[in-house]
Amino acid sequence: MMNKPGATGLKRLANATQYSIKGLKAAFKHEEAFRQEVFLLPIILVLAIWLSKTGLEFALLFGSYWLVLMAELVNSGIEAVVDRIGLEKHPLSGQAKDIGSAIVMLAMVLTVVTWISVTVFR
Repeated sequence: MMNKPGATGLKRLANATQYSIKGLKAAFKHEEAFRQEVFLLPIILVLAIWLSKTGLEFALLFGSYWLVLMAELVNSGIEAVVDRIGLEKHPLSGQAKDIGSAIVMLAMVLTVVTWISVTVFR
């Protein structure tokens, strides 16, 4: 059992929200790929609204792209930790970064498959 000192209840929730916003700001400031994906977000939202015929279709279209943003955040976190540990080349560092990149790629493939499935195979 882990005993971590710190805030509880609503204070913990408020702190967690502040940390999350701080993380989003850092990703937007330092990660070009994340910025590009965020700039596409309004276009994706409009297209998802326009192309979906049901709430479920909208959730699939928009949610699959939202997953790309989440994957990009995971990838950025992995890269930051690896770079914090050291900038020298090491096979495990490269492997960790490659796996983080693969997470993003798989999310993008899922998005494409979802959009094709919802819009073409009705």
